[in-house]
Amino acid sequence: MTKYRITRENLLDGSHHARVRAGQAHVRFMTEEERRAQIAEILARAPRPGRIWVFGYGSLMWNPAFRYVESRTARIHGFHRQFCLWARGGRGSAERPGLMLSLESGGSCTGVAFRIAPGAAVSELDVLWRREMSSWSYRPVWATAYLRRRCEPAIVFAVNRSHERYVPGLDTDTIARYLATGEGLNGSCREYLFDTAEHLQELGIRDSRIEALARRVRDLRPHEELPSL
Repeated sequence: MTKYRITRENLLDGSHHARVRAGQAHVRFMTEEERRAQIAEILARAPRPGRIWVFGYGSLMWNPAFRYVESRTARIHGFHRQFCLWARGGRGSAERPGLMLSLESGGSCTGVAFRIAPGAAVSELDVLWRREMSSWSYRPVWATAYLRRRCEPAIVFAVNRSHERYVPGLDTDTIARYLATGEGLNGSCREYLFDTAEHLQELGIRDSRIEALARRVRDLRPHEELPSL
């Protein structure tokens, strides 16, 4: 089977969203009007108008889909990576639910910051919002991204704790089981975890939680019985 990839093209033509919506009739998706309004609102709150950076901590690090003019390894404080969002579409299903990354409060996180050209902010954030905000499971906020020699304000996608996909407080073993078994139309959660671990390593970024989970999931059989919650 060909590995599925989110692209600029399938975001703009709606085919990616059609895949995500499959089997999730109960989920409320963002309308075009809501997307435009939220982008306008976050740009209006930009600490430095014209300096638009986006911080990636998961698949955005290696597959942003939007266009950018600069990228740098960066660190933010006040958030950490955590598998705390159910995946019942995309990389999960009702039968094989999985978990996806978000940012939880506390600690710090190192990832990749991307700078968008000032004149392209609206169009490129539109692509980004289609990618990240279609089902409202994140909340976009401004945070300070610490680059090697300077700091920049960056848009960060933290978890929306009021969303029905939010699942806090799972222990490491339970997270590993759902990552080992979660699978949907867009691939498996195992692939997502291993891709994240691999790209962090390529970037020279150490994340002990991700590394430990990758080791644990490799030891599990892909179709072990799911833990009960």
